[in-house]
Amino acid sequence: MTLNEILDSLFPAGHDVAVAGQLVAGTAQTARGTVAVLGTTDAAAIGHDIALGLAGRILDIVDQHPGRAIVFLVDTKGQVLSRAEELLCLNGSLAHLARCVDLARRQGHVSIALVTGEAVSGGFLSFGLMADKTYALADAQVRVMDLKAMARVTKIAHERLVELAGSSPTFAPGAENYLRMGAIEAIWDTPSAALLEAALAGQAAAGAAVDGRMRAGLARQGRRLAADTVSAVLAA
Repeated sequence: MTLNEILDSLFPAGHDVAVAGQLVAGTAQTARGTVAVLGTTDAAAIGHDIALGLAGRILDIVDQHPGRAIVFLVDTKGQVLSRAEELLCLNGSLAHLARCVDLARRQGHVSIALVTGEAVSGGFLSFGLMADKTYALADAQVRVMDLKAMARVTKIAHERLVELAGSSPTFAPGAENYLRMGAIEAIWDTPSAALLEAALAGQAAAGAAVDGRMRAGLARQGRRLAADTVSAVLAA
């Protein structure tokens, strides 16, 4: 589906979302009122320009529209792989973006992320996984790192990683595996206004006090140790 088709399906009551380069920004109408829409498209590689552009818009929402819900649309192949970007501390810009999402949460802004295409590595972590809840379309491609790249970094043979990916979602790409780990709340067959509004309503009712992703991962047997480990550390 094209971005416009996705937007029209999510916001049949209307929207003014615009695309500047690969950065998506605007507002949309829902049964719960006006929401902010932010994100990326066309498998964007996130560099300083996109990271700071998203962060600035989040700060504007917090300042000018207190309490407005934010819908993040995620389609990124990860951070820009550039020596120049790294020398300019891209990690700092990505961290700033993540902190802005967290600031919005602390100021009472419900946030929902929907993976519409690709969701890879730091580009995904810095805003998509920072949302209160993250969802994915059925054909979304979600991964931290390609297994061949992972083999180069970890020095584990590619064949062994392929074997591990068959039984452990931690190593395996795909939205289904991230669902098992609790990182993704649910997979949607198609973009839907009803599903989006139910997600916004559910998160508004639940509040941001509790992050249930680790417990979800345990219940789905995709992330078996995280929840109990964190509980043990906090109790120590």
